[in-house]
Amino acid sequence: MIAREIISSAFPSLNCTDTGQKALNIMDSFRVNHIPLVKENEYIGLVSDQEIYDLDLIAQCLCEQGLTLARPYVLENQHIIEAIQIVSDLKISALPVLTLDHEFLGIILANDLSVHFLKLAGASEPGAIIVLELSPTHYSLSQIAQIVEGNNAKILALYTKNTENSTELDVTLKVNVTDASSIIETFVRYDYTIKAVYMDDSKLGNMYNERYEHFMKYLNI
Repeated sequence: MIAREIISSAFPSLNCTDTGQKALNIMDSFRVNHIPLVKENEYIGLVSDQEIYDLDLIAQCLCEQGLTLARPYVLENQHIIEAIQIVSDLKISALPVLTLDHEFLGIILANDLSVHFLKLAGASEPGAIIVLELSPTHYSLSQIAQIVEGNNAKILALYTKNTENSTELDVTLKVNVTDASSIIETFVRYDYTIKAVYMDDSKLGNMYNERYEHFMKYLNI
């Protein structure tokens, strides 16, 4: 998913001849705190409501104020994750999108960005979540995928994260089945450490009961 595919078609651009009040009205309507300032097809910069209030620009034409504005943007062919990184780092509510020739194309709203990312991450799909803990040297995406697919399931999303104050790596994966018992058991057989599991409590309980019964049968041998 790339930037041009998630541009908000409803959000109007702000001409540099418009007043601060018009900018505030648009921001209020769309519940954002930032709006791009555009002169013809040229992206001038991103204006915040705080700047308009602080500089008393409510009744002023914004292009006449000689504003020195930040110019965050993504190009139309950049990936959604790059857009998320900019929005997160700069704490902005709207991110301009430019063409490859650096002409203004539109904006991505931060709220829309989060919705699209959740879809990309498979959050709207039913399925169990498994968190593995392992050494980075033992991380093998091909083996993890093979274990999941060997249990007639597919990985919807996978994330890795360095564990704080540890050399271990957390690998979080979401699979397309709500009962991941067989997947978990296979990970255990391959000596993976299961840090956490999120799925139907009854199915999780059944899995632990079955493992307990197998263990007790083993002790009785």
